[in-house]
Amino acid sequence: MTAPKVLDAYFLEARCKLLDVAAVLDRIDRGEGAPLNDHRVERIRRSIEALLESGPGRAERIQEIFSLEYDPEWKIPQPK
Repeated sequence: MTAPKVLDAYFLEARCKLLDVAAVLDRIDRGEGAPLNDHRVERIRRSIEALLESGPGRAERIQEIFSLEYDPEWKIPQPK
């Protein structure tokens, strides 16, 4: 599909999702005791910065921002 056709097909969907993110950030900012140093807000902000980068691979970079570091012992049962 050509870039203009992709834009025609997905522009309104992208607009909607961006408005959703903006609304969530507005709710956080208006909330009592806004978490200025919360790691989740920081990940959202880093993801927005990744969106502004050019070229392919933005989805992968954002997935990595929200992913946990690999823990080789994640399946080892912990003693009770």
